[in-house]
Parts: sequence; C-alpha cells; structure tokens
Amino acid sequence: MAKPIMVQGTMSNVGKSLIAAGLCRIFKQDGYRVAPFKSQNMALNSYITKENLEMGRAQVVQAKACGIEPMVCMNPILLKPTTDMGSQVIVNGEVMGNMRAMDYFKKKRDYIPMIKNAYEKLASQYDIVVIEGAGSPAEINLKADDIVNMGMAEIADAPVLLVGDIDKGGVFAQLIGTVMLLEKHEQERIKGLIINKFRGDKRILDPGLAMITEKCGKEILGVVPYMDVDIEEEDSLAESLEQKAVRGCIDVAVIRLPKISNFTDFQALGAETDVSVRYVERTSELQHPDLICIPGTKNTISDLKWFRASGLEAAVKRLAGEGTPVIGICGGYQILGTQIVDACGMEGGGQIQGMGLLPIVTHYELEKMRKQNAGVVTQLSGIFQNLSGKTVSGYELHMGKSWLDLGQFQDSESGETGEVQSPASSLLQLSDGLDGCCKGNVFGTYLHGLFDEEDFRNALIQILCSRKGIAREVLNGFSMETYQEEQFNKLADTLRRNLDMDAVYRIMGL
Repeated sequence: MAKPIMVQGTMSNVGKSLIAAGLCRIFKQDGYRVAPFKSQNMALNSYITKENLEMGRAQVVQAKACGIEPMVCMNPILLKPTTDMGSQVIVNGEVMGNMRAMDYFKKKRDYIPMIKNAYEKLASQYDIVVIEGAGSPAEINLKADDIVNMGMAEIADAPVLLVGDIDKGGVFAQLIGTVMLLEKHEQERIKGLIINKFRGDKRILDPGLAMITEKCGKEILGVVPYMDVDIEEEDSLAESLEQKAVRGCIDVAVIRLPKISNFTDFQALGAETDVSVRYVERTSELQHPDLICIPGTKNTISDLKWFRASGLEAAVKRLAGEGTPVIGICGGYQILGTQIVDACGMEGGGQIQGMGLLPIVTHYELEKMRKQNAGVVTQLSGIFQNLSGKTVSGYELHMGKSWLDLGQFQDSESGETGEVQSPASSLLQLSDGLDGCCKGNVFGTYLHGLFDEEDFRNALIQILCSRKGIAREVLNGFSMETYQEEQFNKLADTLRRNLDMDAVYRIMGL
C-alpha cells in the first residue's frame, strides 16, 4: 500500500492545491509512483476523463504533476454549487442530482465506504498518495461528519502538513488556533506546519516561528514565498479572476459571470506573451477589447439575466455590431443564441431570449453531456476564415442541446423575425458530428479546451493582430503541454528550496 501524506489548510485558498501539486512533482522527480486524492471537492471547474466521467480539476492538475492520466477515483465526490443553499452532487463521476446543503450533510457519511474504496484503489497502485483537504479541519460545526479533512486522514492513516496563508495576515493565529481547536488525537496527526505566500525577508519571521512551535508544539517545515508560477486554478477564489490590467498588445475580455465555470479554458491564451486575459464584471471595465469571450456557467439562465441587467449584454452587442470578435463556450455559446428553453425545469422552467448573435436555439435536457472530443474547424468565411482546417480537441460538459435555426432569425430586443442574412455555418467537425455555430464575427462551441491547441490558438491570435495592424512574428512553437511541464518543475524547485523535504520524507516513513 502507498505511503500517504495529507495537505490541510487553516482556511480556503491558502494554497493547499498548489502545495499538493508541488509535492506530487517532487515525488515524481525522485522516482516514486505518485497519485493525488481528494475525497470531496467543491468547485465549478471540472474535467471529463477518458471514461467520460466528471471530476474536479484540482486533482486533474495534480495528476499531470504526477505524470499520470486523471482518474475519477482521485476525486470520488464533486459538489458543483447551483445556489447559495445547494449543489449538484457528482459521485464517482456520475450526477446523483441536486441536493440542499443540509440534506447532503445528513447523507455524506453514507459515502465513506465508497471513499475508502476509491482511496484504496489508488493506494494499491502507487508508492505515494498526496491527499488534499478542504477548507479547514477546525470547522467545529462540521467535524462530527467530516470526510475530507481529519476524517479522511484517519481513513488513510495519513500524517498531515498544515498550511497557513501569511499574505492575508494573521497566519500565527491561523496556525495556532487551528491546532488548538482540534482534538488531541487530531493534533497528533499534524506533523509539520507550512507558512505559504510570504513576501519579504524571512529573517523578520524568525521570532514568530519560534513562538508558533512553543505555543502548539509543531515544527515549521518551511516558509514558502509567493510563487510566480502559472498553475491552473480551480474555483471562484482564483487570483486570475481578479486580473483587470491590459498587459499585452492583444486584449481579451472574458465576462465574469456569477456562476462562471471552466474558466481554465483561457489559461493558454493568457500564457501567450502578447495576450492579456482580463475578467470583466462591469460595463466600465469592458472598454474596447480585441476579443470578447463569454465563458461556461453552471446556471446559464440566471447568469444571462445578470448579464442583461448589468448592461454588459447591450455593450457586448454594440461592440459585436462594430466588428469586435465574440466567442462563446458552452453556456456562453447558449447565451449567444436566440432562445433557451427549460422545459424540464433545470433552472426553474420557462424560456428566455438570448443575445440573438447566433441563430441557434437551446433546449435543456435532464441528461448531462460528458465526453472528450476532437476534430477540425470547418471551412469558414469572413473574419475567422484562417481558422479553417485547424485541429481542435477538448471535452464537452453541458446540459441541453443546441441546433441551427437557418430559416428565421429573431432579434432579442425587438422580437422581430426575418430571414438570416448570411447563412450560419457549423463551426467544428468533431469525431461524432458537427458542433457549434459561426456567423460573421461571432462563434460559439460546446468544446472546452480548444485554445490549448497550438495551431488554433496561433491562428486566432494572428487574426486579432492583423485586425490591429500588428505584425506578429512566427512563434517558436509555444506548446501548452511543454509550458505546463515547465511550470510544474518551477513549482517543485521553489518548494525544494523552501521546504525541509528530508523532514517530509521522514514524516512519511521513507
């Protein structure tokens, strides 16, 4: 059986996922077979495995750091918030339905045998399993039925590293207070403390570090600096969503919908040196970007209503009318259409007019579409002509189906209908049929991850540069896969310099 090590945090967003990913890469570099695990994840960013099962992206990233294929047993429970009071519950990659928070808390101990099976499957195949916790282990109102922090540590009999975030302030209270609120047997599981996101001269911290050890009897294993690494982030607390400045010659504005999901679609664009990806919540922030993207969302209809009420819909339509390219992905693709029909009550029922920028109609269905897919861009004309024939790959993850309405086109503001002036064309020829729609300077697709493909991404950026009269030199083969590998190695190097890895190995019994 594998040797476990668990990374817990004093609160959400202290950097547990990043520290866990870095440990995964270090163990891989040191010759171990290593896998990640998180019993329960809560996030709107998810991924579809080769088996067409859904899991949280944090463990997908960590699996990449391990150099292995993501498997749903790495994240057996995924909660995707649908409202402030409830979530869609996904177990072993399959949707179990929507549950109110209280109903899920009453039921979650029933999942312990399944969690044990998932963990033991990994532990029987690998040398090391890096387990990630969630939130804080000291949430005293949740401890009785815990399955993700100390409860999971007991299942795996795992030693725990506790991470605190000094960037937010109060790290001494975070660490000491968390340890003090735990039961004695839980305190004994904590074998070391990590201070994360430090900026400045570490010597200033030394008196405080000694006091932490004195107060709670736990060794400080390292002070990790604020890391300049571009590792995919998972949830709505991601720092990339706060990016507002334009730092490249190509300005990409992504609409930050309230239930934005799978915003990792834009990481590859943002990694290009001449492209800035920024997230927009207000009309004053939109300005005049070179490309507008409407991302995926867990709640398309409610986010469309917000989009409309905020004034951003009208602003985007105006810019689209002036020729600004607009791309919608998944829920964003549905929003670009003429109408969304919710006959099955997924979002309360009824129907709503879309933006009317693409002649498509979407009908919700109870069954979620989950699959990996690949193909090529069909023969397009106009602004996106140079995308024709480019290869694409990724995954689909959506409720509902959309189809072209080539006969009539309904304006979402006036309600008037008329013949489509220029016929829309399907955007992608995928392995199982056509997907998406392109009309003029607007296109939409259900395929997540299409920007990761180098040829497609370069062709799109070249189109945007040409529109601005910018000469873009041929790139030296920027590969997203190579870029990610460089970032994982950079992360591992930083942790090696700032963590006592000898102590970590001793803690694990290696």
